[in-house]
Amino acid sequence: MIHMGLIGFPLAHSYSQRLHERALDVLGLEGKYHLWEIPPLPQGKEELISKLKDLREGHLKGANVTIPHKRSVLYFVDRLTPMAQAVGAVNTLYLDPQRGHVVGENTDSPGFWVDVRKVLLTVRKGEKPRALILGAGGAARAATHALLTHGWSVSIAARRISQAESVAKHFGDQGRAVEVYHLSERASLKLEACRLIVNATPVGMAPDTASSPWPQSWEFPKKALVYDLVYNPAQTLFMRQAKGVGLEVRNGLGMLVEQAALAFKRWTGAEPPRREMLEVVR
Repeated sequence: MIHMGLIGFPLAHSYSQRLHERALDVLGLEGKYHLWEIPPLPQGKEELISKLKDLREGHLKGANVTIPHKRSVLYFVDRLTPMAQAVGAVNTLYLDPQRGHVVGENTDSPGFWVDVRKVLLTVRKGEKPRALILGAGGAARAATHALLTHGWSVSIAARRISQAESVAKHFGDQGRAVEVYHLSERASLKLEACRLIVNATPVGMAPDTASSPWPQSWEFPKKALVYDLVYNPAQTLFMRQAKGVGLEVRNGLGMLVEQAALAFKRWTGAEPPRREMLEVVR
């Protein structure tokens, strides 16, 4: 019996259980995907440590990690993969059976790139396209890492400027420059040059569907793809705003499936049925 699940808070919006249990059914594997709502630290510290203990002792095959623990779990794993180190956030946990270590991995970054590259506007050879990322949490780090790795220039706009500066320092220490802005700094932000805008915040996610991360005073660039990591609802207010001025939009459902597939393969060794996983949540 394969036990795995999702650590986060809240989790009412999540499609992860449907995704993974569909994959188990298609492959004929007996298992269960759980949803573990663990509050932010320090309140949820003991529960988080206990869940990692279950993984370390072999009671669980693996776990996904989402808001608000993608960064806090860094301090409780035994080691990080090179990808997780480079991103500075963890969304997948698995056991190294030879050492008995809980390993922190990041499948968000490759999952984001696999999906977003399908719809990116054509980039001319030699061009260094610019992306704007809204937010500075674990998801923003993953998107930033993916874009920097593939030759993009990245700006981050966030309400918590100290958090954004921490992201910039993390990538700066790797020799990768990231520009940082507060969401009130429209004047200094080169919006029109942006070819991609990514919402990496939970703003607009169910049940708070009446909210948008896009400041009311800002105008959208005329030639940008808008990618919202939120997938529930399928079309957020942010996406509708961008679509209303003629921009192409995409939600985070493709990224959700791809990062889940990468985690599933890590846990089971089986090739995940991506098409069926996408169908069950679409």
